[in-house]
Amino acid sequence: MDMKARRIMVSACLMGLCCRYDGAGKECPAVAALAESGAALVPVCPEQLGGLPTPRTPAEIRRDGRVVTADGRDVTEQYLRGAREAARLAAKLGCGEAVLKARSPSCGCGEVYDGTFSGTLTKGWGFAARALRDAGVLVMTEEDLAAGKAADENGR
Repeated sequence: MDMKARRIMVSACLMGLCCRYDGAGKECPAVAALAESGAALVPVCPEQLGGLPTPRTPAEIRRDGRVVTADGRDVTEQYLRGAREAARLAAKLGCGEAVLKARSPSCGCGEVYDGTFSGTLTKGWGFAARALRDAGVLVMTEEDLAAGKAADENGR
């Protein structure tokens, strides 16, 4: 890794790694372009860092702040652990930016699913996105990256 390269934490699924809840990746051309530009990308999956398996039952953040799976299991502690570890890794490696998967209960920046598993979006931040933001990391989604703006520029 070029020690002077811009270090950017990236949701591992956006790099095509098979770590999403459904066991798939979600490769993103805008993320690939970052790598081609010489940025040092640091892949992370906060759910895996928190101890959850892949594949895993989908989860959403409820109004009370807990993360619950579609079959009713509370996985809040795993999401908290993964968020802490992602923020710790960003600090250790000097990542000042993060590109995270939109709407994820870990990585969503500004909007997430509302916890009803109905496909309804609400304002909010995923656990890792919030932890990274609170640690001073500029966070954005892959959609923000493709549009050339940071999440906070969208009023989120």
